[in-house]
Amino acid sequence: MIRIHNARDIHNQLVSLSIKSLQDHAIDATGLTVLPGLIDPHVHFRVPGHEHKENWVSAAQAAVAGGYTTVFDMPNNNPACVTLERLRAKKALIDVQLKQSGIPLRYELYLGADRKHFEQIHQAQQDIIGVKVFMGASTGDLLMDDESSLHGVFAICAKLGLMVAVHAEDECEIQMRKARFVGRADFAVHSEIRSPEVAEKAVKLAVSLSRLYGTKLYILHVSTQQEIALIAAAKAEGLSVYAEVCPHHLFLNTDAYAELGAKAQMNPPLRSAEHQVALWQAIHGGVIDTIGSDHAPHTLPEKAQPYGKAPSGVPGIETSLALLLNAHHQGLISLAEIVRLTHDRPRQMFGLPANEDVVLVDLTLSKTVQDTLVKTKCGWSPFSGKTLTGWPVYTVVQGYLYRV
Repeated sequence: MIRIHNARDIHNQLVSLSIKSLQDHAIDATGLTVLPGLIDPHVHFRVPGHEHKENWVSAAQAAVAGGYTTVFDMPNNNPACVTLERLRAKKALIDVQLKQSGIPLRYELYLGADRKHFEQIHQAQQDIIGVKVFMGASTGDLLMDDESSLHGVFAICAKLGLMVAVHAEDECEIQMRKARFVGRADFAVHSEIRSPEVAEKAVKLAVSLSRLYGTKLYILHVSTQQEIALIAAAKAEGLSVYAEVCPHHLFLNTDAYAELGAKAQMNPPLRSAEHQVALWQAIHGGVIDTIGSDHAPHTLPEKAQPYGKAPSGVPGIETSLALLLNAHHQGLISLAEIVRLTHDRPRQMFGLPANEDVVLVDLTLSKTVQDTLVKTKCGWSPFSGKTLTGWPVYTVVQGYLYRV
């Protein structure tokens, strides 16, 4: 039994928790605030095929260090997770690695949409949390850029009641804009090639397909005010359209390229400060449903390559909560909003059962993010050097206690 005494909830009410466990611990949580175990609906833990970047041993350590007890892993692996056979093989690898880690991290898996394997959606429906669609190219080879195939995926998932999670960037627009910027080698051009219009066009199409088929649609890593306007209109219309934002879009903008270079490159890219303001307004207005880390680690040598060769993606799961708590300290977001975005809404959207996982945070603790201290295997953070106030101290997952 884990007994947690003198903790306070987000309303500053004293609570004492007793959690069933094989462990026997008593924690004096005086001064700490208890939150439900966080859910990250968007991670890339790189198994199978890219274990040199991350595996589920290091990723589980990073997750609990960040206060996360449940994650949804994406299918752009090597080989891509597009069949039931590959899905189950991936799950077997994950279970072995979690056993090695000693951390019973809860997880769900997405199936990748692939025009050659549509029948696999039916076969795998009981084993997946949803279907991932890449409307624009990113890491891996799961691009779905023809409209007829998109119609097929949306129709199948509507019939099966599955969520379609989309990476909403229009590939045709990306390629057209690449041709306009030939010769540019600075990393800031990434945000010009993958412009707000690239995202807007894809979201328009995705929403129209959701409307046509009645498909539940989850728009990942929303980064622009244009997308927000489209999503707000879809919600007002009564469509089952949900939206995610990521910490890197909330806390970094295009100014970061000058300092970080490739470490600030991700898909979709960083935006200007005006788009950041729109994201925060959308959080407060209830347009945004979740915050997903889009934890997508690459090694430092990979990121040291020039633009065009350096891969897109940044790690983030172990700094997401600290960034949000620091934002709370600055008056940008309430604790209730943090809980809604990182636990309540994803649990409701995906129908997850309740559990007793918790994270205890110290709202007054200040620490500096350091590359040498992160748990992720890639060994760096785009927020390295940033001092944040508010950090997780203990995470309890499936009755096991971890000191952060």
